[in-house]
Amino acid sequence: MINLKIGGVPEHFNLPWYLTLRNKEYTREGINLRWQDFHGGTGQMSKALREKEIDMAVILTEGMVREIINGNPCKIVQVYIQSPLIWGIHVASNSNYFSVEDLKGTRAAISRYGSGSHLMAYVNAENQGWDTAKDLDFEIIKNLDGALEKLPKGIGDYFMWEKFTTKPYVDNGTLRLVGKCPTPWSCFVIAVRDDVLKNEQQAIKTILKIINQTTKEFKEIPSIDTMIANRYHQKIEDVKLWLSLTQWSQQQIRLKELDAVQEKLFQLNLIERKIDSSQMVVQF
Repeated sequence: MINLKIGGVPEHFNLPWYLTLRNKEYTREGINLRWQDFHGGTGQMSKALREKEIDMAVILTEGMVREIINGNPCKIVQVYIQSPLIWGIHVASNSNYFSVEDLKGTRAAISRYGSGSHLMAYVNAENQGWDTAKDLDFEIIKNLDGALEKLPKGIGDYFMWEKFTTKPYVDNGTLRLVGKCPTPWSCFVIAVRDDVLKNEQQAIKTILKIINQTTKEFKEIPSIDTMIANRYHQKIEDVKLWLSLTQWSQQQIRLKELDAVQEKLFQLNLIERKIDSSQMVVQF
């Protein structure tokens, strides 16, 4: 039995992994795949990959690109979610800020440096025409739970997180949605450590084959919207909308798309150099 560990956020995007693990589909192929939730998101997963605590991750595209350029020894093996991630821009319900324009020069609450909430704060600032050197400040709050606790206390002024994940907290009055910021690229990729790719390439291929078969059929699973709503405490109408907007992928990311991610990160001074995008991927 080959032992492998994969990390990802505990959100509705990753329900296909839960289903395949529950059904012991990897075990039947001689792979003991174990899932680890990362509430802290991309920054926390990147650290776990570097420290060999996990072998692979379902991770934000921009975060993984930055990590590889900064020396994290991993490769992207394919896109997982092809559609953009819709980042909601949130403030506490007791906040005096009521629009994205009001947030210029305030503190963005982020899970950690290098996380999606950190990188997308720059993308949003650029979209708004702000000076990213002067109009951005950060407060580390670790995860969504940290934001829910600290924003109402004035620790951090706004928080960017996936819009549908935070929707229940907007509905219950903890947070207020003031804007949205979609990623300009495919949002999630699957990344694997280089040493694992070298030693367990066939197992990785098998894992991808299994998850891809499930994501191809995911939207057709009977009552999948009800399952998501119950499991993730979402309203059924929100789940239906999210499913209509979300497109899984079974293909490797295009080099042209990686070039665009690098260009944006470089333009925002989030990476110091660009590399040949072909160095970031592996083709099976």
